[in-house]
Amino acid sequence: MRNVEGKNPVIELINMNKEIDKIYLQKGLRGDKIGQIISKAKDRNIKIEFLNKYKMDKKAEIDNHQGVIALTSQLKKYNLKQTINYLSKREKAPLLLILDHIQDPHNFGAIIRTAYAAGVDGIIYPKDRACGITATVDKVSAGAIENIKLIEVINVNRAIDFLKDNNYWVTGADISGHKKYYEHGFSGKVVLVVGHEGSGLSRLTKQKCDFLVKIPMQNNFSSLNVSVATGILLFEANRQRNTI
Repeated sequence: MRNVEGKNPVIELINMNKEIDKIYLQKGLRGDKIGQIISKAKDRNIKIEFLNKYKMDKKAEIDNHQGVIALTSQLKKYNLKQTINYLSKREKAPLLLILDHIQDPHNFGAIIRTAYAAGVDGIIYPKDRACGITATVDKVSAGAIENIKLIEVINVNRAIDFLKDNNYWVTGADISGHKKYYEHGFSGKVVLVVGHEGSGLSRLTKQKCDFLVKIPMQNNFSSLNVSVATGILLFEANRQRNTI
């Protein structure tokens, strides 16, 4: 089992009819969202246990749990080859996202939320030297994590090779890009690669990309937060692909 913590993530979990073993609520909490959680949990016959703040803090994995914790099943992690095989059978051209060693859980969670809203078919991320799926990632994603394919791989560059072998075009986001992102075409089977918060794309990953695009900056500013940059790029891809 895993924790889902916070008012909004737990409400989303209930609304999506996900399996929930139990909900813990901190004693004395009031408000519309707490009322929603109690009402919806009763409608679904989900057990609620009220705990004092000390016991809630002991059960929580993050500090800002807001007095609400749901116990639910572990997230499913998808296999890259199986996912590509599944996507190949659809009429719609796939849009995938690769995270090249994102380490901040708030960035990871925000990227998941944005990727789901932009219609991304799967997020590929490395097992090592990167942020994994944590309670913070879960909370920041605001429920999107339950509805998007998360594909953990051993090696990002081998994943890129596999995708290119399956006729995907790989576009990396980098300040050294020759094209502005809105001048680039995102049609067909597309993979967008975004890099580490501090160093950006690794050297080898950058070399493996078919294209590099950049987001032009004003006022001599060098870069954006990676989750913000990812949102800009994904929604431009989405706009071009006429999926909004």
